[in-house]
Amino acid sequence: MFFPCDTVDMTRFGQNTINHMTKTRTATLVKARQIEFREYDLPQVKEDEILVKVEGCGICGTDVHEFKGEPFGIAPLVLGHEGTGEIVALGKNVIADTQGKPVKVGDKVVSSVLVCGHCPNCLRFPEKPNLCSNLGVYGLIPDDEFHLNGWFANHILLRKGSTFFEVNKYNLDERMLLEPACVVVHALERAKTTNIMNFGSFVLVQGCGPIGLLQIAVLKAFGIENIIALDSVAKRLDMAKKMGAAFVVNATAFDTLEKRVAEVQRITDGFGVDFAFQCTGNPIAASEVFKYIRRGGGLCELGFFVDNGNANFNPHHDFCNKEITVVGSWVYTAQEYLLTMSFMDRAKTMNIPVAELVTDKFKLDEIVKAMETNIAMSGLKVAIVN
Repeated sequence: MFFPCDTVDMTRFGQNTINHMTKTRTATLVKARQIEFREYDLPQVKEDEILVKVEGCGICGTDVHEFKGEPFGIAPLVLGHEGTGEIVALGKNVIADTQGKPVKVGDKVVSSVLVCGHCPNCLRFPEKPNLCSNLGVYGLIPDDEFHLNGWFANHILLRKGSTFFEVNKYNLDERMLLEPACVVVHALERAKTTNIMNFGSFVLVQGCGPIGLLQIAVLKAFGIENIIALDSVAKRLDMAKKMGAAFVVNATAFDTLEKRVAEVQRITDGFGVDFAFQCTGNPIAASEVFKYIRRGGGLCELGFFVDNGNANFNPHHDFCNKEITVVGSWVYTAQEYLLTMSFMDRAKTMNIPVAELVTDKFKLDEIVKAMETNIAMSGLKVAIVN
């Protein structure tokens, strides 16, 4: 049971919360490929906190990397950062979300980043909060006294300083896609700083997993028509067409890099693409992407949120001689969630079926099976749904 305390306005709890909900569970990664289901008492919500009942969370490639090998070295932790759910309790100081929209018990929300505000990057470059040295993302926070730090759980506790958004107008599948969509919206914003892309540009998206497919959808909504999707899985390329790709290149149809490059040059009248988004997280693919880009073109690298190894390139042929402009893309800012919601709204008006990316759903108890499904690439976006 909840017990009143002087930091909580108990009238801001849902009645069912007070009467029935006393325990919650997490799927806690304790080491590589080992998940424990842990039970905790539901917390008394303090004045600046929010308790959310989790409704669903997509599985990201970063979750899979942590599950397979724990490269960050932060276990035990509750994974899951593409989550959404319903507010069941609000601290008395929480009256609005990060954009100033009033919130109440029963609202649907998504979380964004936590920024420290005092590291050298925050102090010197406040316009780039995504580069905070202490950047926090729910689902990548080591276990601590809060415990409810990730979305692969029955509940999550959003602590003081969290950024979050009310998203009542979106259905569950759309809400689970907002976080990965924000990743590619940020990548588009980074690409725009090069001033290379325009309505007539040929743009390559290398790697058509969920991030690459969302990148295609964002580019299409932005007005890019000549989008080339490159992948080796036929069903991903089929979905790429639905997302807005005008051309698809199945890497398995060409047994050498030279032949794949020749195919891209054929599509682009011998020039190569004006811009490329590298979305694979594969060092070999990252080494090859330069070959598809024309002289004077550009590249956005957004595939490596974990260290998957070194890529090889030739500084003369791949950079200097071609004068390629390269930008990296890291996470997103909370403010870019507003752009992401605008993208989702525009995708609907353009009949881009973004929600179809969610292909496989599992219960929390089936999380290991869900992870293995993602590893096998037998689905597109795999999700845990409570």
